[in-house]
Amino acid sequence: MDKLKMVQRFPRSRDRLLAILHELQRANPRNYLTGEDLRLVAQYLDLPLSQVHDAVTFYSMFSLVPRGRHIIRLCDSPPCHLAGAWSLLAALQEELGIRVGETTPDGLFTLEFTSCLGVCGVAPAMMIDDQVYGNLNPERVREILAGYREAG
Repeated sequence: MDKLKMVQRFPRSRDRLLAILHELQRANPRNYLTGEDLRLVAQYLDLPLSQVHDAVTFYSMFSLVPRGRHIIRLCDSPPCHLAGAWSLLAALQEELGIRVGETTPDGLFTLEFTSCLGVCGVAPAMMIDDQVYGNLNPERVREILAGYREAG
């Protein structure tokens, strides 16, 4: 779908900024927002480009650099840390062959930290795209990744 048409589906209201940015990022196969995307949104919502850029750089869910098809966010909160998030990090890095902030060579996964997923009751946890996984251990992480690999 044409990006302008995608944006025009939203009301021309400043309170729709984040929703529009999410929609554009989801539509990009590399999971990021381009400079063209930011300019389009700024023009459409009659906002300074700097304000759109500030929103994108403030929220960790947005990216200005290409990422993998699936974004893995490992919770780095104290409850997850105490519940074993570091063993999950080791398993993710070993299984994916990348470090935090990197993308697998096949472009399938990007590994990131997040401050909190808000699911402390099932710590340690991670989120892949919009799906949250809790009560994890390294073996379960490997199983989850295998499922995403099989799905493509």
